[in-house]
Amino acid sequence: MTASLFQIRNRPDLTLDKCKEQIELAKNENKTFLRQAFQAHLVNLLNREKNFSQSVLLASELVKELKKIDDKELLVDVLLEESIAFYHLSNLTKARASLTNARTIANSKYTPPAMQARLDLQSGILHAAEDHDFKTAFSYFYEAFEAFDSVNDSKMAQNALNGFGNLSLDLIMTDNADEVNSILVGKTVSKYSGPETDAMKALANAAKKRSLKEFNETFSKYGDQLMEDPVVQKHFSSISDTMFEKELSRLIQPYSCVQIEHISKCVGLNRDLVEKKLSQMILDKKFYGCLQGDGLLVIFDKEIVDPSFELAVEAIHAIGEVVDSLGDRAKKVK
Repeated sequence: MTASLFQIRNRPDLTLDKCKEQIELAKNENKTFLRQAFQAHLVNLLNREKNFSQSVLLASELVKELKKIDDKELLVDVLLEESIAFYHLSNLTKARASLTNARTIANSKYTPPAMQARLDLQSGILHAAEDHDFKTAFSYFYEAFEAFDSVNDSKMAQNALNGFGNLSLDLIMTDNADEVNSILVGKTVSKYSGPETDAMKALANAAKKRSLKEFNETFSKYGDQLMEDPVVQKHFSSISDTMFEKELSRLIQPYSCVQIEHISKCVGLNRDLVEKKLSQMILDKKFYGCLQGDGLLVIFDKEIVDPSFELAVEAIHAIGEVVDSLGDRAKKVK
């Protein structure tokens, strides 16, 4: 981050209108670098105000200009903000392209830890959103969280909390909810304890118990903390769907045969909805079973394939090849 942009970012009084005034003033005085720094900050402010369309328009123009003068530090910052704006506009392809350009430029020079952490945070968000690759996203979020924590700046605390929230979300989505509590007791995270960490802890406990009821109660209690996170917002339906499957798996686990009506009463949801989800889980091989016409769900034990069968088949194929080879030789001898 250039010195001028760093100074601008540390001015809390600089609102959208004041920033636009400073841009016009810099234009009139032909202060190109200062004007570009204010425009870069304006892109950031537009993203904060959720005015992503305007943010993209300004960022695109500024990127073209910065490439000509080769201002790498400012260019990385603007490309990152452009990626964030495209992500919120659900244009993941362009969000990925902007981030890739930003990382390529950042790798060609020294990049401060705070900026590297922001790049890692956005990388994790896109991996989770675009590819549903939560394991890769997890590694990026963890790197981002540690980097934000290492920066001795109170303003970075919220970024660290966001990184932890995304980290916890990934652990829940990859069936590693137990690890959330172990991370919470660590020295690094404990200093950020508050409603945000309590929300993630409650969410992890609900996932561990496979309880849809506790999951919904957590979102009711910590709705402000959870739903203000854009990543949680984007993945809310996926998390809800995952918890629905976990709840059904827990309920059918003791049975070999059970009425679907009973399961729907336990879940507290419409029978047709439960039946549809069970059917989908069977097709996705989440468990082995079948739905009977009389409203019964029959659950089968998971089929265990004896490895000796595979070896026997391979041996038969090998013997067959030997026999064929001997047959060919016998024909040549005749």
